[in-house]
Amino acid sequence: MSKNSLVLLRALLRSTSQINIYRHCTDKKKKGRVVGGFIGTTLLYLILMAYCVAMSIGSGMFGMAALIPETCAITISLLSFFFTLFKTNGYLFNFKEYDMLMSLPFEPKSVAGCKFLYMYIKSLPWHVTISIAMLIGYAYYVRPSFAVYPIWLVLSLLIPVIPMLLASFFGYLIARVSAGFRKTNIIQTILILAFTLFCIAMRFVIEGLIKNGEAEDLMLSVNGKISDICRIYLPARWFAGAVKDIRITDILLFIGVSVVLFEVLFILVGRSYRVINSKFKSHAAAKDFKMTAQKKRGVISSIAFKEFKRMTSSPNYMVNAGLGEILCLILGVAALFVNFEKIIGAITQGAPITNEMLYPAIPLIVYFLIGMVSTTTISPSIEGKNYWIVQSLPISKKTLYLGKMLFNMYLTVPCMTFATVCICISARAPFLTALLSVVLGVCLCAFSTVWGCVCGVKHMRLDWENEIEVIKQGSAVAIYMFPNMLADMALIVLTVILGMKIGTDLVLVILIVAVALLTMLCYRIMCRLWSESRKN
Repeated sequence: MSKNSLVLLRALLRSTSQINIYRHCTDKKKKGRVVGGFIGTTLLYLILMAYCVAMSIGSGMFGMAALIPETCAITISLLSFFFTLFKTNGYLFNFKEYDMLMSLPFEPKSVAGCKFLYMYIKSLPWHVTISIAMLIGYAYYVRPSFAVYPIWLVLSLLIPVIPMLLASFFGYLIARVSAGFRKTNIIQTILILAFTLFCIAMRFVIEGLIKNGEAEDLMLSVNGKISDICRIYLPARWFAGAVKDIRITDILLFIGVSVVLFEVLFILVGRSYRVINSKFKSHAAAKDFKMTAQKKRGVISSIAFKEFKRMTSSPNYMVNAGLGEILCLILGVAALFVNFEKIIGAITQGAPITNEMLYPAIPLIVYFLIGMVSTTTISPSIEGKNYWIVQSLPISKKTLYLGKMLFNMYLTVPCMTFATVCICISARAPFLTALLSVVLGVCLCAFSTVWGCVCGVKHMRLDWENEIEVIKQGSAVAIYMFPNMLADMALIVLTVILGMKIGTDLVLVILIVAVALLTMLCYRIMCRLWSESRKN
């Protein structure tokens, strides 16, 4: 880790610090947004901490308190790996301030190392929240010696380093390969999606390899799985050994391997850093260009098409906004060839739930994949410093955002309909139930679109330097996603319970009416935001 990387890191943190914005900004609205974002983020941290504490207490109640350190290391490692994999392109490569940073007298290795450290610090609060929460549960049941607490807290700062370095390495390989093609954005998106789907599939493969189908005690089975994972993933074993047994060798190995991997990775990245970024920023012209007649579109349709072009120009945007749709299509195809009982058994881990009980929850299960990210949450902020161009167009704000919402409906409704119909066919649902499920699915897509637009406009951020800040880390995305996810999981459980008492079709009708009313309420809020923006 060079001194130049730390100098660049300090300047980058100061320029993007929300605290500095609050201290030196004179705009009361911007200060209010900073305070609101801080309060919202704090609430999310508290929710995450409460969940992790409850999970640790549950482990202790079942006599698995000794595995809490391993669980902590594995949870943080998985989160940091996947989050970094999606953010590598925006932070390490193809970022906006590349020309400015590379004009400074610093080596490419220092610039790449600075961007990695910045990415690490931005995600560190989430990892520390999980670590502290699990430490609370571990301390309550095990009552370890005082030395365990500082060792746990210090080493927990290193837990995300190795998985982030691995994710950055895979991101580097993907960028290196895609930079050799003419359509770099498309190739890079395909490679990232393919690698992500491969990792998701490997999760089930590994589980099948280490699963003991003859085990009678579920807790012993979970215990064995965690132990098997720790035997494969050495950093989790080092962390557990350092915390539980205070082994100096594990502490030194953990620190040493993290430092060595950091240095090796960025020596490798630095050698081709300029080449990769230069190819990303250059665009080849088509040699076989032909003049053809232009298609006529309405204003709203044209805005929707513009959103499509903006999405396809950004691998980060495509991966984050399109992964749910791809998983949705995969689920639909799998439902046609795999017995529905096996799919439900894999999801519910063998719980005694019949097909009929899950009929009203089918659209909600599909929505869990497709509704967790909405393009309308991202698209208002993704305009960034070019927002003045949008404002200068001779169209109203209402027309602009109707076009953005239309694009999200184009993206989600076909996938939702396809997956819902396929699952209903596999589950042998009656025709009326399947029809009502499709209607509910469309209503859920409309709700996701309008609610996402409310969050995107209400918490619009245009002063970003890296698009990842609004695609994955924006307050609009967090405020949209977490309540949406929790409400969807609660509704799945509620519909299964109600379906056993009042009938599947009636439950679906009630949900359709409730979601339609929520969508109309969100649209009224959206109209009020449009009128307020017109006055300003």
